[in-house]
Amino acid sequence: MAKNSITTPKIVLITRFSALGDVAMTIPIVYPVCEANPDVMFVFATRKAMAEMFVNCPKNLIVLGIDMNKYKGLLGPWKLARNLHFRYNFDAMADLHDVLRTKLMRLVLKCKKVPVAVIDKGRREKRQLTSGKSKQPVASTHTRYRNVFSQLGLNLGQEFTNIFAQGGVPSSAIVPVKGDNELWIAVAPFSQHKGKEYPLEQMQMVINEMARWEHCHIFLMGGGKKERDMLDPIMRRYNNVLSLPHIKHSFVDELVLLSHCDVMVTMDSANMHLASLVELPVVSVWGATHPACGFMGWHQALKDTVQLDLECRPCSVFGNKKCKYKDYHCMHDISPEMIIKKVLNILER
Repeated sequence: MAKNSITTPKIVLITRFSALGDVAMTIPIVYPVCEANPDVMFVFATRKAMAEMFVNCPKNLIVLGIDMNKYKGLLGPWKLARNLHFRYNFDAMADLHDVLRTKLMRLVLKCKKVPVAVIDKGRREKRQLTSGKSKQPVASTHTRYRNVFSQLGLNLGQEFTNIFAQGGVPSSAIVPVKGDNELWIAVAPFSQHKGKEYPLEQMQMVINEMARWEHCHIFLMGGGKKERDMLDPIMRRYNNVLSLPHIKHSFVDELVLLSHCDVMVTMDSANMHLASLVELPVVSVWGATHPACGFMGWHQALKDTVQLDLECRPCSVFGNKKCKYKDYHCMHDISPEMIIKKVLNILER
């Protein structure tokens, strides 16, 4: 769709259902677009659990947390699109997902003569990367999101900096006052897929070294009972290590905490993208996946990544494929010292 082929819309439906990290990556693009088009209303439909992540959002952005259990089966998306259109009367749709659910929603709106712009995920280029046929980095997911709004003739706005840029960082009951000489490090040792997860035993060695540093406080990130139980013995081993899953908190609390940290250690995971929302530099550890696939954190530096130069990398776009060697040596062969060196490089800047 050419940028000048349609009239600037007034009410835009944005769709992105899926993993936390994918939704978090929309914020650095969606917020500036909303701010640059103050006369346009934007309605962002996502999963219910993701909605509270959109803190400090522009006044013309409505975020709907959808209970997907109410919209199951092939008729579910049709029902959802019909209900949302009846409520808001959209005159454009920005599909940032392009899966069966959103394709069916697009079909409903197209039948109502609503212009639709769709993300180009670059599936073919990514397959070439993971098959070893190409080493050429693909366009970032952020760029692909931005192109969708460009298709609708919308202004793209200024570069996103920080989710708390307007109004400053709020207070949080769970975030203590940081001393002038204190060093705060966030560590997120889990990922959704094994191909993206650094072995916990090796991550404990990283934590053990950093916990020895003077005035250092380490915050362990995770979610759910399983991860909380895995972090419990690590937290109990030190008096300067705190496990966030042991404390009831919201997305706002987590973002406030990260905004006070000096560095984060994590993998190619949602936590990298949350840290990026508050300009927190990240030492990201990559295994089966690769930054070349376009999922690098917003304004994160490639020099801060930890990864091995292996012929078999990347073997997966999302890290969900089993290792053909069965040993995940792309992760296991990364030494704790490599990660610690990257952390020190950031702290010394």
